[in-house]
Amino acid sequence: MANNNKDYIKNSLEDNKKNIMELENVSKEFKMGSSVIKALDNINLKIKRGESLSIIGTSGSGKSTLLNLIGGLLKPTTGKIIVDGSDISTYSDNEMTNYRKNMVGFVFQSFNLIPTLTAVENVEYPMIFSGISREERLKRSEETLEKLGLGDRLKHKPTELSGGEQQRVSIARAIINEPEIILADEPTGNLDSKTGKGIMDVLKTINEEIGGTLIIVTHDIYISYYSDRRVYLSDGKIEKIEEVEV
Repeated sequence: MANNNKDYIKNSLEDNKKNIMELENVSKEFKMGSSVIKALDNINLKIKRGESLSIIGTSGSGKSTLLNLIGGLLKPTTGKIIVDGSDISTYSDNEMTNYRKNMVGFVFQSFNLIPTLTAVENVEYPMIFSGISREERLKRSEETLEKLGLGDRLKHKPTELSGGEQQRVSIARAIINEPEIILADEPTGNLDSKTGKGIMDVLKTINEEIGGTLIIVTHDIYISYYSDRRVYLSDGKIEKIEEVEV
């Protein structure tokens, strides 16, 4: 019996190292007047550390709600979201803010850049409240933008950048604090196919270089070929999960 217990503990520890996140019986409901809308219904999902995962579904399938739960922007109505052994669904507002700041980087379809700031200032912004000196913030921001091919666009504001350049600034901002989880919500949705391919190449390279976990929400099956696995959502439920064959 003792040996069985040791094996269980060993397997649990190995599983924790392998999986960065586990969703257990997660549901999310929204009140719309007198009605209750169930956006997610009993989601169970393990996400491996360092993998690239695509969440695929049509509009209204629940994929953006799932991404917002993973990113700590929403809390589940029921269920647990366990990240590195901690159930973030029980976090206070301050704990959730720290989780988003230290663990998660967001890449949005609409870029969400601050229009009055330059590219380097937009990338610097997440570090302002981290106690990092101005000199170090600028140094890291400039180096990150240069790696993404924007070394000559540092002082340009969003309106002076192309869509692809704005998305690369958004990616630089998302990774500047070296998050363990990168969440991309339709990251190529506002881009043409050629530019979109370039953005996906950048995200995949970053995923491999920093060893972070990349989670992409998309309705485009082509984008999912950049992933290790696909999760198909329909009506708030997981239809199937499959490995991506290259």
